[in-house]
Amino acid sequence: MTAADRSGAAPQQPRDTRTSGPEFDAVILTGGRGTRLGGRDKAALPVAGRPLLERVLAGCTGARRVVVAGPAPVPDGVLRVQEDPPGGGPVAGMVAAMTQVVSPWALVLAVDQPDAARATPALLAALAADPEADLLCQRDSTGHPQWLLGAYRSAALHAVLAGVGSGHGVPVARVADGLRMVEVTDGAAHVGDVDTWADHAEWEQRLADDP
Repeated sequence: MTAADRSGAAPQQPRDTRTSGPEFDAVILTGGRGTRLGGRDKAALPVAGRPLLERVLAGCTGARRVVVAGPAPVPDGVLRVQEDPPGGGPVAGMVAAMTQVVSPWALVLAVDQPDAARATPALLAALAADPEADLLCQRDSTGHPQWLLGAYRSAALHAVLAGVGSGHGVPVARVADGLRMVEVTDGAAHVGDVDTWADHAEWEQRLADDP
C-alpha cells in the first residue's frame, strides 16, 4: 500500500454540528474496473449531470476524515490511498483505507451509489441505537444487504481485516460474515449501484430532477 496522498492541507474535517451521534470517518472505494461499463472510470462517470464521486462525497457530511481508496483524483481536504496491488477489489481498498481511519465508526461507500447522500443519514442516525452492532446497512430492491453502503465499527472491521492480508480478491461477504450486522430499513429506497448501462439509464431517470 502506498502512503496516503493528502490533497490540501487539512484532511481532518471539522465536525458538522448538525450531525449527532458517534464520530465517524468515511471511506469511498473507487478502484473497480467498470468491466460491464466498457472500462469506464466510475468515479468520473456522470449521473444526472454530476460525477459519481461527487455524489458519494455528498453522503459523507459530518465525517471527521474522508478517505478515497483507488486512483481517482480527490478534492482538497480528502485523503487518497491505493491498494497494493491496484485493482485488488473492494476488500483490498478497505484494507488500505482503514489505515487512515481514526474514528470509532467507518462509513464505507462504493463510488457507484448515486443516491448515497440520501441513503446514509439513516445509517448514521442508527449508530448509537444498538451497542452490540458491528455493521449497519440497508438492503437493495432485490433484498441483498448493501455491505458497501454501510457503517462499520472500526475496531471490529480492523479485527476482521487483520485476517485477510492485502485483501486482494477477497469477497466482501467474508468480511461481513465476521461481523454482527443490523439492518436499517430507513433510507433503503435510495440504495442501488451502477454496474451496467441499464443501471445508469435507470438512475439517470430517477435523478433527473435532483436539485
